[in-house]
Amino acid sequence: MSVFEATAHHATSPHQGSLTGGANQVRVRAYNERLVLSLVRLHGSLSKADITRRSGLSAQTVSVIMRSLESEGLLLRGDPVRGKVGQPSVPMRLNPDAVYSFGVKIGRRSADLVLMDFVGQIRLQHHETYAYPQPDRIMEIITSGIAQLEARLAADQRSRIAGLGIAAPFELWNWADEVGAPPGAMDAWRTFDLHSEVAARVNYPVFLQNDATSACGAELVFGVGPSYADFIYLFVGSFIGGGIVLNSSVYSGRTGTAGAIGPLPVRGKDGETRQLLDIASIFVLENLLRDSGIDPQPLWYSADDWIDFGEPLEVWIQDSAAALAQAIVAAASVIDFGAAVIDGGFPHWVRRRLVNATIDAVARLDLQGVIIPDIIEGKVGAQARAIGGASLPIFARYLMDQNVLFKDLAEA
Repeated sequence: MSVFEATAHHATSPHQGSLTGGANQVRVRAYNERLVLSLVRLHGSLSKADITRRSGLSAQTVSVIMRSLESEGLLLRGDPVRGKVGQPSVPMRLNPDAVYSFGVKIGRRSADLVLMDFVGQIRLQHHETYAYPQPDRIMEIITSGIAQLEARLAADQRSRIAGLGIAAPFELWNWADEVGAPPGAMDAWRTFDLHSEVAARVNYPVFLQNDATSACGAELVFGVGPSYADFIYLFVGSFIGGGIVLNSSVYSGRTGTAGAIGPLPVRGKDGETRQLLDIASIFVLENLLRDSGIDPQPLWYSADDWIDFGEPLEVWIQDSAAALAQAIVAAASVIDFGAAVIDGGFPHWVRRRLVNATIDAVARLDLQGVIIPDIIEGKVGAQARAIGGASLPIFARYLMDQNVLFKDLAEA
C-alpha cells in the first residue's frame, strides 16, 4: 500500500473494459520493480550497485529489473561516474516523460486541474473560480478541463496518463455559511458520489482523497519528507486543514480525520476561545478585505499572484500566526514532532511572513515542559493539494510506501 492509499478510493470507469485505452496499456508494476523505481525517485539517481545495496535484492535481479525499466522508458541512463577502481558506475534516474497523471483540487472558491509528470513537476494546469462549489459545476470543470489539457498532448503522451486523483474537502455542505452560499445551495453534496460520478465520465482510473491529506502527502513525498520523519502539517487554504506524518508515513487515524486541525480550540486576540479555522483561514482575510473596501476577488484568481493588501493582510498574518502558534504548542505537547510545516494557497512571500510571525508568536507563549519542533515553510507550495491528488495514480501503479524507503535510509 502506498503512503497515499490509506484514505484513497479508486476504481476504473465503466469505459475501461477494453485494453485499448491508454491508461490500461501501463500495467501495475510488480513489487521489486516498484522498489527499484521508488528508491531511484527518492534519491534522484542511483547506480545498480547502490540499488543492490539499498534494496537487498541480488545484483542479478537488479540488473534484470533495471534493463527492463530502461527498455520501457521508465529509467534514463546518466553519464558514467568513474571511481578509483573497477568499471565506471552508471547512475539511473526516472524519466520525467514516462508517466503523467491528472490531479484535481476542489476548493471552496476555486478548482485546479494539473497534469503532473513522473517526478512531480506540473506540466499543464487549468484554473477556475466560483462563488461556491456545486456538483454540476465541478463535473464540468473536471471533464472539460481534462479535454482541454488532453488536446495539448501528443497521442503518445496521452497513452502514458496513469489516472486522475481528486483532492477534495470532505462534507462540503458543512461550509455553506462561511463561503456565503444561499441556504440549501450546497445540500446536493450530501448525496453526490463524487468518485463514482467522475469515474463514469473519464477514461482513467479515479482516486479520491481529502484535500489536506493530499497536500500533506505531497509535502512528505516532494517536500521536507527526507529531512523529517515526523511532522505536523498545516495548510492554510480557504479553510485551514492539515495532516500528520509519523515514521515517514501519513497517519490518517481511525476515521481518516487525523490532523484535521481546523476545529482545534485556540484563543483569539479578544480573549475568546474560537476554532482555529475561524482565525487562520483565507476566508477570514477575504472578509477583512471586504470590510476595508478592498475587492477580495484577486485572492482566488491565482495563489501565486497576490498583491500586498497592506494593513488587512498584516492583521490577518499576525492573528493567524498567534493562532497557529497555539496549535503548534498543543500538538507538540502530545507528539514530539520534528517539525511543524506551514504552507498554503498564497505566494511564497506571504508564507515566509506567516512562518516568521508564527515563530515570534510561539516565543511569546509559556513553553515550560514543551519541546518546540522546527517551524518551517512547506516546499511544495500552493498547488500541494492538486499535486497530492495527481500522485495517487502514480503511487498506485508504480511506487511504494515511503516508510519502507526512509527506513532504508536510516539503515544504509
